[in-house]
Amino acid sequence: MDNDTGQPNSIRRLVRWAITPPQSYGVYLAGIILVYVLSFYAGTMKPNHTPAPPVTAPSAPHS
Repeated sequence: MDNDTGQPNSIRRLVRWAITPPQSYGVYLAGIILVYVLSFYAGTMKPNHTPAPPVTAPSAPHS
């Protein structure tokens, strides 16, 4: 039995390319920028608030 798996799949080739030194700096920087942009976008979204129920005036106790 030999362990020759043939050509590596595209994901494995992409990971191998991304972890080499010049590209790894760019991938790291792109990841940080992506996290910043997504968190900024999520922070600018306004949630839909339901209107508060009307406040009723307190009534005097009935005796």
